[in-house]
Amino acid sequence: MLYSMTAFSRVEIKKDWGCAIWEMRSVNQRYLETFFRLPEAFRGLENTLRETLRHALTRGKVECSLRIDMVPSKDAGLNINQEFAGQVIQSLQWLKQQVGGGEINLMDILRYPGVVEAQEQDLDQISQDLLAGFDELLKEFIAMRGREGEKLHLLIDERLQAISQEADKVRAQMPEVLQWQRERLQQRFADAQLEADPQRFEQEMVILAQRLDVAEELDRLQLHVKETQRILRQGGAVGRKLDFMMQELNRESNTLASKSINADVTASAVELKVLIEQMREQIQNLE
Repeated sequence: MLYSMTAFSRVEIKKDWGCAIWEMRSVNQRYLETFFRLPEAFRGLENTLRETLRHALTRGKVECSLRIDMVPSKDAGLNINQEFAGQVIQSLQWLKQQVGGGEINLMDILRYPGVVEAQEQDLDQISQDLLAGFDELLKEFIAMRGREGEKLHLLIDERLQAISQEADKVRAQMPEVLQWQRERLQQRFADAQLEADPQRFEQEMVILAQRLDVAEELDRLQLHVKETQRILRQGGAVGRKLDFMMQELNRESNTLASKSINADVTASAVELKVLIEQMREQIQNLE
């Protein structure tokens, strides 16, 4: 199976401790780049997540984010930091003396950051739940990349078949092109009222036929098409291989265009370049 580098997936987790939402998206990139946005309490998961991605993916710029909303545990109690609370009260009393009045509100003291500490939930268990959710997210993400990759496979294969058809069309036209060139030369001699040496004329035609011969380019085009199809069937991370094959196909189409002396052959050479460029653009999306 082929895999696209463009995909998006989202997974929601609901547990007793609260809920969390994983999101992952990726775009084209020559190599694999991973970026994570995690809550500070779970920043320690990043290395594990990064290694998981590196084992599962080869190319692409991947962004992954986690949003989490934790609810207080039913069994959680409140712990008052007595030493710190005493320091806060002393400071408030000193301020009261300095201003010569005022009241100390106990609720304001309890609300002061650090005075009341909520009992922490089991972060280890939450982390395990989050990792399980990430595995589900990655599975869905890879499945989407696969679905997109199969669509690209069909598009590329259609253009490969069109290239083969254009190559066959050019091959079928070559005898007609050579005959047209022969008649054209004969007409030029007739217009100039010159009589060509038959032997010399045939020698010139042989030289011209050799110069215009595109059989080798057409053979290589067909070979490159077959090799590209083989790579597509092979599947996996084949984007770089396919990109190389596009360079080879483009080289042959350029040579074909440079040898063309016929409008139909030129049109086929242009069509080949269009098809190759369309494939190249699609291949940029493949892993």
